[in-house]
Amino acid sequence: MSSSPPGTGWRSRGLPLALSIALVAAWIGPLGAPGSPLAYAAQPPGAGDFGPNAGFEDYRKHLQALDALVAACRKQRTPAACDPSQVGSDDRLQWSSGAVTEQREIGYDWLRNLLDRAGKKEAPVQQAPGPVQVVKTHPASVDDLLAQARERIVQDLKQAGTAVTAGPVHAAERKSLNTILARREYQGVSQATTRERFLDWLENWLNGFLERLARFGSRSPWIAFALRALLLVSICLGFVWALVRIERRARIRLVPDSPSVPGSPSAREWQLWLQDANNMAAHGLWRDAIHFLYWAAISRLESRHLWPADRARTPREYLRLLSGADPRKANLATLTRSFERTWYGGREADASDFKAALKLAAELGVE
Repeated sequence: MSSSPPGTGWRSRGLPLALSIALVAAWIGPLGAPGSPLAYAAQPPGAGDFGPNAGFEDYRKHLQALDALVAACRKQRTPAACDPSQVGSDDRLQWSSGAVTEQREIGYDWLRNLLDRAGKKEAPVQQAPGPVQVVKTHPASVDDLLAQARERIVQDLKQAGTAVTAGPVHAAERKSLNTILARREYQGVSQATTRERFLDWLENWLNGFLERLARFGSRSPWIAFALRALLLVSICLGFVWALVRIERRARIRLVPDSPSVPGSPSAREWQLWLQDANNMAAHGLWRDAIHFLYWAAISRLESRHLWPADRARTPREYLRLLSGADPRKANLATLTRSFERTWYGGREADASDFKAALKLAAELGVE
């Protein structure tokens, strides 16, 4: 396509300036319908001769008069029938929406321009001089524009009929919602508790974090391999730590089975030692009862092969045979001190001392 000579523009295509303005106004007209973002953008604030504040009734009467004016202009196409001054003043609507007063200004310059164009005889299109390639277009005719203007006015009338309500009325909506919520399927529905809201928030946060982590991992594949290696190392360390803990708690001195040594505590069954302790306690001989209870515990532990049987071993030597990590050592040490105070130290004992010793022996398996 060849370019236009200098100084030529829309006018060089053979269209008068007035016709160009009318076409632009007619094109903007449908976009400026009520509810459109361009409804009143074509007219700057303060333009037009706005009349006094009017209600929807006056606005509808004005629209009806404009509809009749456009219909007469379309039919007659004379300057008198299409006089732009018959449009009248622009409208300024004012209504109340609850406690808020709202207003809107509605201009009719687009209609005045269209009527002015319709009342004039359209000039023939002049060809521009020189080798200028003319783009063939099919602009809308004046009759089509008048028909569109009537459609727009009719739409404004419909909207004006539904806009009379002063504001939203929620009583009917609330009644309908209450009826729905009163149904049987909504009886078990209750408001979410603070704990449920926190759990929902935590779940949403975790989902978002994992999604961001997945997106980050897709951009950096090495992170996935690093996380896998870290997971495997953590599992191995946890497994080793668990084995060490198990070994420390269950550490025992395994000795080969050997025949019982005569005179050793385990040569006599621990149940017999416990029976003697209960018999002494029944007669109120608490020192003897604690004495037999202690050897019942030693016989019980020795029968589990925690140490080799020996008839000459002292109570402190039995205590040293248990490792410091053995959980039974603390109970055996307390029972040993109670036995030494009452038996070797000559301290008097009573039922509470025997009861405490009996509890310690039960922790060692004597029960």
